[in-house]
Amino acid sequence: MSVDVFQLTIHYLALDEQQAPQIRERQALIPTNAQVCHLLEQLHLSYNGKPAKGYARFSSDKSPLMQESMELWLQQPDDFMQLAKTATAELVKQLTEHQLAESGYLLISHYRYLATDYLLLCLLGSKEHFSVTAELDLAAAKHLDIARMQLAARIDLTEYQLNREHPHAISFIRGRAGRKVADFFLDFLGCEEGSDAKENSKQMLSSVEEYLSAAEFDPAEKSQVRQQVYQYCEEQSKQGQDVVLKELSEAMDPDDQHGFLHYCAEQQLAVAEQFPVEVKSLKPLVKFSGAGAGVSVSFEQKHLGERVVYDPQQDILTIRGVPPNLKDQLQRFLTGSSQ
Repeated sequence: MSVDVFQLTIHYLALDEQQAPQIRERQALIPTNAQVCHLLEQLHLSYNGKPAKGYARFSSDKSPLMQESMELWLQQPDDFMQLAKTATAELVKQLTEHQLAESGYLLISHYRYLATDYLLLCLLGSKEHFSVTAELDLAAAKHLDIARMQLAARIDLTEYQLNREHPHAISFIRGRAGRKVADFFLDFLGCEEGSDAKENSKQMLSSVEEYLSAAEFDPAEKSQVRQQVYQYCEEQSKQGQDVVLKELSEAMDPDDQHGFLHYCAEQQLAVAEQFPVEVKSLKPLVKFSGAGAGVSVSFEQKHLGERVVYDPQQDILTIRGVPPNLKDQLQRFLTGSSQ
């Protein structure tokens, strides 16, 4: 297993009749075993898969409480429960001030994944499920709803200890509530927003297209380069790693590994040397999509000119080989209409 869990504790956050948060604290660490490691691996992968993340650094203009508590813990690793207690109290305070009515299990853990240490803080809901016993009786139990993790923050301790001012060592899930959740996490952690994954990804996408237009690639080669860029960025995102410009350049063209890197420098393109990526923003590299006037169309770029043909003069899109499920719907509808 690729996860090593060093310290873990879980508290329970409930709401009273006035919707005020109440905490039931665990008084000791949870013993580490294979089951715990498997849980953290699932949480790590689920967190990496969340598309809407913000990035931040500790700020002198915000409360220093969380940073000070974390620094004390880094000096005295055995005092993890004090860090968890401070984080829990600050979470309750900020939830109250931001008027967020949230309940669930607050999980705080120090773990290592592929040689990188992390501090994860997440609030997980629970979901009831049913099972059948050996005697064929029904039994009900609750499980942590990892898939719907919405309130979570993670600190890359390895990056943070190398550079306290790293612009994206701290990340958080923005969640469905958008700006309100972002403000909550920034205040909770005592941070200011740093690197913008979405903007960095868009800038990189624009620079790749500019490079492809200037380079002597034929259409097939351009399509292959776009695929390689997307695959590299997607893999980095899955691993929770940043895109590194030098590595991206190497992935784009094995015959000229520094071509894109040198082009960015020569043209003074505003592409960061290292940045978190939002894969969703890179979909135009490999897919065409659009919607309007009641019509929605989406297809992979590799099909253009083969299964999908566009006539710009007549503004007609021809699709050969209609997807089976769509074809079935159309045939059923036409049959029903004729009858």
